[in-house]
Order: sequence, then C-alpha cells, then structure tokens
Amino acid sequence: MATDQSRGEYIDRVVKIKRCAAVVKGGRRFSFAAMVVVGDGKGRVGWGYGKANEVPPSVEKATKQASREMVTIPVVNGTIPHEVDGRFGAARVKLVPAGPGTGVIAGAAVRAVCESAGITDILTKSFGTNNPVTLIKATLDAMQKLRTAQDVERLRGVSLS
Repeated sequence: MATDQSRGEYIDRVVKIKRCAAVVKGGRRFSFAAMVVVGDGKGRVGWGYGKANEVPPSVEKATKQASREMVTIPVVNGTIPHEVDGRFGAARVKLVPAGPGTGVIAGAAVRAVCESAGITDILTKSFGTNNPVTLIKATLDAMQKLRTAQDVERLRGVSLS
C-alpha cells in the first residue's frame, strides 16, 4: 500500500490509509486517517499521522507533521553502524547491518522508514504486532539508539582503534 512521492528534496511514503465510518441520520459519514513517512535519503526521517474527511487532505496533514518531526540517524556505507532492537507497545523490531548488495529486507512499514532514511542494505525482523503504526514507532525507537564509533569515542572519552 506504500506509495512514493518526491516533494522537493524529501521522499514521502504513504504507509497506511484507514477509513472510519460514523453512522449519522442520513447514512454513513466517512473520514480518513493517513500514516506517512518522510525522509531526505541522507539519514533524516520522520513520521506523521493526519485525519480529514477526504484522503488528500489527510495525507497532506500527515506529511506536514512528518517533515516537522524529523530525526537524524547515522547511515554508514548505506547500512546502520550496529545491530539494534526497538520497542513500542506490542511491536518489537530488530535491525541488523548488512553487506553491500543485500538490499532492504523488511516488511512494508519498516521498509518505508529504512528507504526514506537512505538505508540501502539492512536486515530486519519484526515481532509481536503487525500494526504499521506501532511498527514505524518501534523502528524509529531502534534507529534513535544507533551510535557511530566516533559518537562512542566522543561520549566515553576513549579511542576505539
């Protein structure tokens, strides 16, 4: 269900569109909720959730929120620096660095985050729920735990050689 749209320098991926029905006197009134992941392909990624009475405005709201809440993650040679686990609610995600040419081995929700961030080679596994909303939050939780060797050297005040 993920669709790509390039908006300037950002990559937008619509991960999920939900339809909600409210029963009113004249019948059913539908509203839509959109889940969007936005990234620049160079290590910055964010997610947004927007609701509206039509699909395009909900996607627009979600995209606007996603571009406001972007975080920076370390990308080393197209992959992540080390293995990491992320959690959110019932979702658990394991991210493992992969060699060049492996590609993005991931489900739709985790793939959207990885590709938007500019990761080209990664192995992932999700445990627990398959809800895209919680999977994206768990993936971003894992990615925010990533540290490069230079970050660790600076934080600990030692040299890793």
